[in-house]
Amino acid sequence: MHFAVSGQAVPLAEAPNFVAPYLHDMCLAIAGHDAASSAAPVNLTISGSGALPCAFPYTDFATASIASATLAVAGLTTGAEGDYGLADNAVTPRVSVDRRLASFWFQTSLRSQGWSSPPMWDPIAGDYRTADGWIRLHTNAPHHRAAALAVLGAQANRDAVARVVATWQADALETAVVAHGGCAAAMRTLAQWDAHPQGEAVARDPLLQWETFDVGSAAGVQRDVTGWKPMRERPLSGIRVLDLTRILAGPTATRFLAGFGAQVLRIDPPGWDEPGTVPEVVLGKRCARLDLKQADGRATLETLLREADIVVHGYRPDALDHLGLGAVRRRELNPLLIDISLDAYGWQGPWHARRGFDSLVQMSAGVADAGMRAAGAERPVPLPGQGIDYATGYLMAAAAVRALALRQAQHVGSTVRASLARTARLLVTHRTPDPAPSPLDAETPDDLSARIEDTSWGPVRRVATPMSIEGTPVDWALPAMALGTATPQWP
Repeated sequence: MHFAVSGQAVPLAEAPNFVAPYLHDMCLAIAGHDAASSAAPVNLTISGSGALPCAFPYTDFATASIASATLAVAGLTTGAEGDYGLADNAVTPRVSVDRRLASFWFQTSLRSQGWSSPPMWDPIAGDYRTADGWIRLHTNAPHHRAAALAVLGAQANRDAVARVVATWQADALETAVVAHGGCAAAMRTLAQWDAHPQGEAVARDPLLQWETFDVGSAAGVQRDVTGWKPMRERPLSGIRVLDLTRILAGPTATRFLAGFGAQVLRIDPPGWDEPGTVPEVVLGKRCARLDLKQADGRATLETLLREADIVVHGYRPDALDHLGLGAVRRRELNPLLIDISLDAYGWQGPWHARRGFDSLVQMSAGVADAGMRAAGAERPVPLPGQGIDYATGYLMAAAAVRALALRQAQHVGSTVRASLARTARLLVTHRTPDPAPSPLDAETPDDLSARIEDTSWGPVRRVATPMSIEGTPVDWALPAMALGTATPQWP
């Protein structure tokens, strides 16, 4: 793989800088089954300076993640006739990423105007001291909250929960909450995670797992893709993306695709909501509801799958199988489908189907403990934002675009699997140097988009987009709208 960072990049003078090694590993993962071959040279300029304080190079990681997805889009419309940027000699347009703005987007991009955003966390969610360490309870979903409280036998009061948690061993409580259908993670060190059976399993996984399907002239191909050509101004225009994701990696992937013209349709079950994160991640999407426990809901989803180009889903590995919509069925419905999926703790090992979220993976995989030690703190210190989620989302988006190029050039469908735990493993391969880079400059009004976005919750401004492609604007055609405001059909 050819790899070079071009242009005057102020932060590259801050040695050591980890954007390049992170980006190198991401580009190899995105190349997938063809990773051993050469790829188009990287035409990338990085601007901005400073970094968010963190035990790991969080700002470099954010910059590399966003760059990887943007470079994939840039390559889609370039190169020799018919190769969609896959040829060794393809010359991509210049991509620019502002590391300061990337840092903001790896926290939150939304700035409400005259109204207050809902809280990110349920009052019970958070870190608690146990008899022998720390544990994190994730209780944002009502059924996860109920599971934790049932195990503890405690009232829904943070002080009452803390008193009971303090009597438990961390591993024992983690096991009990998970067995009850809840979400919890004991805090481990980096070394403890490396030695843990699930940590060992994650270490064996590639950053992205690829499988391609050469369908030739298969009779099952119902969506005619031969006439689609990416336009430089709007590369993903005409591409249909079915979004079956929740907090936060999957929605980040589909939000990115929408910014370059994809038609994104998000599907949620009746009654589901994520008030703390929905306004952040539904930008550019239409949001509908289907009850997949009912036959008519499943039939509608099958119709959507037949007509989709890309599906992105974050269900646990066996959840769609139980609904009769497993990987084999999805491929039967749409042989050329680009099927992108996410699991929290990886795709093999004893925890491969365990419920999990970014904040829990940070506890399990040693990230929060490393932050605590680096800060000299007495309690877990997480990343400055949900960076494992965000990075995984951009990797998923990049893989979807790469798979789209493969589909058009080679008439293949693709399945790509990502996991939060494997992305976390990439993050911790580097540590923030001593002395640390200078802090980011504070946000100013100039960092915000001039355009007011009229959302379902009220007016907002977004932080200016951190990425750009020469000749290709980033633009979301739709404002953020509440779940269930659209019909479950393609426009």
